[in-house]
Amino acid sequence: MKKIGLITGATSGIGKATAKLLAENNYDLIITGRRKERLEELKADLEDKCNIYILNFDIRNKTEVYNSIDSLPTKWQNINILINNAGLALGLGTIQNGDENDWEQMIDTNVKGLLYITKKVSNLMIKNKTGHIVNIGSIAGKEVYPNGNVYCATKHSVDALNKAMRIDLLEYNIKVTAINPGMVDTEFSLVRFKGDKEKADNVYNGFTPLFAKDIADTILFVITRPANVNINDLLIMPSVQASATIINKE
Repeated sequence: MKKIGLITGATSGIGKATAKLLAENNYDLIITGRRKERLEELKADLEDKCNIYILNFDIRNKTEVYNSIDSLPTKWQNINILINNAGLALGLGTIQNGDENDWEQMIDTNVKGLLYITKKVSNLMIKNKTGHIVNIGSIAGKEVYPNGNVYCATKHSVDALNKAMRIDLLEYNIKVTAINPGMVDTEFSLVRFKGDKEKADNVYNGFTPLFAKDIADTILFVITRPANVNINDLLIMPSVQASATIINKE
């Protein structure tokens, strides 16, 4: 039987690339996200390779998350892999001048949303005494950079939660992995700059960043290790990036 992977934030970037790669590697998929039309497009693109089930919800909404997982047909409840990919950065500002709405959206998505989906799915995994949770963190969870305050705080939270999950779920034979990318060319910067394409494109000028496929390849690697192997924590950077802010540009 194929394993089942649930991917949050599957409508773009790392989530979408991971869905495509897992579909090619003998996984059935539960794909989630806010943009239903994108989920349907992805399903249409991949359903000749695997079985796909759509869950359309906003991960910030606890009721929507819980109801969506509770609504899964029995055959879809045997989730083997949870990829906590949904997340975002909004704005760049100092603490004293920060936008509180941006703060709340980042905290609600990156931390609370991750907790909601993990609670529901981990309990399904506990019933089966097997599973693997992959948390997509960031270099921002290892360092703090100017004007990244709240985003960095949320990703530091993901780093801590990854370690806590590993402890709490150990007795149930559930693996837990954090993958922490440096700069990845996705919609990340477009979202951070609220649709300003010129600003977003400028972020990646003068060097070759990571791409969504690079992180998808890494996810596939960690979830296909032998049963006795767990990759606890992995930091992956473009070869030209040494830290959050030090990049060798042309």
